Amino acid sequence: MEQAEATEKLVTALQKKKSKTKFYFNELAKILGLKPRAAKKLTNTMVTDEVLEYWSSGSTSMYGLKGAGKQAAAEHED
Repeated sequence: MEQAEATEKLVTALQKKKSKTKFYFNELAKILGLKPRAAKKLTNTMVTDEVLEYWSSGSTSMYGLKGAGKQAAAEHED
């Protein structure tokens, strides 16, 4: 799967899920239909390209669309 195709597929799927803004890596791999190693490379590139953002609470790591979710506004306050 190419990067552009994976990005389009993931962004479309995540935008449809209105009730949820953060996703576990396993959920992203399932949406992409890829094995973990291939999915990890694609998601890491999407984080670098600022399509996705990485979020960690220390014990839990999740991904979400850049700028989406309740916490996005709070994190950019000055």
